[in-house]
Amino acid sequence: MATQTKPVTPRTPPGPRDFLGLRTLRALKRDPLGTLQALQRAYGDVVYSFLVNAPTFLLSHPDHVGYVLQANHRNYRRSRNSDKLRRALGNGLLTNDGASWLKQRRLMQPAFHRKRIVRFGETMTNETQKLLAEWQAEAPHVKPLDISSEMMCLTLAIVSRTMFGATVVQDAEALGPAITELQEETHRRQFVLLDLPEWVPLPQLRRAKEARKTIERVVKRIIEERRRTDAPAHDDLLAMLLNAKDADTGEPMDDAQLRDEVRTIFLAGHETTSNALTWTWYLLARNPAAAKKLRAELARVLGGRVPTVDDLPQLAYTKMVVEESMRLLPPVWAMSREAIADDEIDGYRIPAGSTVVLSQFITQRHPDFWEEPETFDPERFTPDRVNQRHRFAYFPFGGGPRFCIGNNFAMLEAQLILATIAQHYELDLVPEHPVQLEPLITLRPKHGLMMTLRPCVPLHKGDSASVLRTA
Repeated sequence: MATQTKPVTPRTPPGPRDFLGLRTLRALKRDPLGTLQALQRAYGDVVYSFLVNAPTFLLSHPDHVGYVLQANHRNYRRSRNSDKLRRALGNGLLTNDGASWLKQRRLMQPAFHRKRIVRFGETMTNETQKLLAEWQAEAPHVKPLDISSEMMCLTLAIVSRTMFGATVVQDAEALGPAITELQEETHRRQFVLLDLPEWVPLPQLRRAKEARKTIERVVKRIIEERRRTDAPAHDDLLAMLLNAKDADTGEPMDDAQLRDEVRTIFLAGHETTSNALTWTWYLLARNPAAAKKLRAELARVLGGRVPTVDDLPQLAYTKMVVEESMRLLPPVWAMSREAIADDEIDGYRIPAGSTVVLSQFITQRHPDFWEEPETFDPERFTPDRVNQRHRFAYFPFGGGPRFCIGNNFAMLEAQLILATIAQHYELDLVPEHPVQLEPLITLRPKHGLMMTLRPCVPLHKGDSASVLRTA
């Protein structure tokens, strides 16, 4: 008689076993990045913790990232954290889910098609040249600038012009603090045992409410200005949203949904790119050999002229610098999903209702996939090395069906801005200024990034060729 094999029950992963996960929760609140790194190093690629009232799993291996985001994405929806982000952004593309999200994604996708966004290149470089003119007038090589703030204002101007045909220069001074306040409020709410409603009269809740009102006023003005003009004459994302009709009812998008979609792209569409550029300037300042090689490529390809979209295929090292910056200091440093039904990953049970955390900051430093992971090395992104690497060892824009809709826009913008500025200035860190990572919704420098701008010494073509051979 054959012996029957008893099915193996999936195990519970290793992890800290503190009461309700309170100790882990306090550690995450105090130092999210350091705590995630410590958990992965101590317990491996699947870490379990029961945080307050939900099983939580930190998944670090690229296999697991790909499984959740792509192979079995239908079992993983936006997590409870999306509800907290929704208070800041509304029910737009970033926080929406299910059939409503799919409908909005299909509607907005054409606005971000690569063939469509290449025409924005001139606007991106024009806005960057305006910034350079302001710097030149203010003699910034004498007085330090907060490059984080400078990049935020620049990308805000670009997304407003390209996506909505609007200008927000007059609003930038109010928008910056409002965006920061919403980031801080959303971050605080990730780590509280009791999430208080908005009407509770606490100072931080009042500040967040005023910040939302500031952003909503700008968004409302952008929409109203477009409606007063000849809307059909425009061909941008806002025109698509205003002209959209429901496939079943023929009704246009209601005003609340329209505002939420504009607010989401308006905020998310500039915040991540500005942080990517900020950290790129920081890393280049810390790695002068890479900065020199970048300038050599720009001198060889551009010779001092303004870059265009057509130049980008020849600016391979420029792109690699941006990619390596987003590997080491990713603007989106973590994301989470909620399991809809019971699942199993790497022999471990993932119960329905569990929160699954995927961290770009952790996986993009995984020592099994990245040699000397803490080192800034743009050469990691040569085509040969990319092809040899696990597809989900690098996922700054997410993956699967929810892959960032604006990835092509962001990469185009970052490369053109970097190429335009780096031909004119070298950016040096102010020695006494503290540089501290602040992982809010996005990864920011906590105290800004104070830098001085040093006018570049022009490289001749012969010099640039020598640098490219030897760097």
